[in-house]
Amino acid sequence: MVSEDHAALGTALRQWRDRTSPQDIGLPTGGVRRAPGLRREELAQLAGLSVDYVVRLERGRATSPSAQVLASLSRALRLSESERDHLFRLAGQAPPAAGHISPYIPPSVQRLLDQLRHTPLSVHDASWNLISWNPLWAALVGDPSAWRGKERNIAWRHFTGLPSRATHTHEQQVRFEIALVSDLRSATARYPRDKPLRSLIADLRRESDRFGELWASHTVGFHTTDSKTVHHPDLGAVTVDCDTLTVPGSDLRIAAYSAPPGTATSEQFALLATIGTQAMPQPADDSSRRR
Repeated sequence: MVSEDHAALGTALRQWRDRTSPQDIGLPTGGVRRAPGLRREELAQLAGLSVDYVVRLERGRATSPSAQVLASLSRALRLSESERDHLFRLAGQAPPAAGHISPYIPPSVQRLLDQLRHTPLSVHDASWNLISWNPLWAALVGDPSAWRGKERNIAWRHFTGLPSRATHTHEQQVRFEIALVSDLRSATARYPRDKPLRSLIADLRRESDRFGELWASHTVGFHTTDSKTVHHPDLGAVTVDCDTLTVPGSDLRIAAYSAPPGTATSEQFALLATIGTQAMPQPADDSSRRR
């Protein structure tokens, strides 16, 4: 028996899916399409969910989607902030509160990211949690879809020594670490009530002497254009320029990797666009996304 609330959630998801144009998000529009908007398979791919889970949501049979899943769906469907909050309420979840870090990506920003598909991009919130990425970024640095909890936090991954394909020179690493710690310190001032952020800081100070040293020193830094080397298992060393962009009116950070035209790295990007995602695993449903 499907409850009225769960049926309403499914109806809303179907209506939002039907109104979302594949062309607007860079998907091919050729062939016969039964649905006026996105197919379920396309929504599942964009949100990082299984097709079966999307079907269960739309039929009211998936009764407790997590906040992470709801945020992914709102990004994939290009929901406005009020629509996102409505989606959370339909699912029985409290919408992200003011004064807390939000993973919301405005539709206009997501559209811009979709159009930059030839540039490896990742999107992070104010505490440097990874909230979105494009296929070229995953092909270059490794598919992050299996990362859970703090594994998706860039500061946690770096300061606790989790595996990474990227390497820095000593000077690059110092700049990177100072910028990360400065960002987290600024975030604690802007979001004093955000419990996950406070927990992250406490865990980092306990687990990483280097983080604790930088945190105690009150050293201030900022992100500048820098380079790093990514060691790809098939292409070898890929040296990229890395820029961190901020979105006006939000605390999103967009990390963009680039290379001058005609360089070896630009040719490697072209290869990655062709072969890089062929072996990527299929997304899992909501139950496998939780720790």
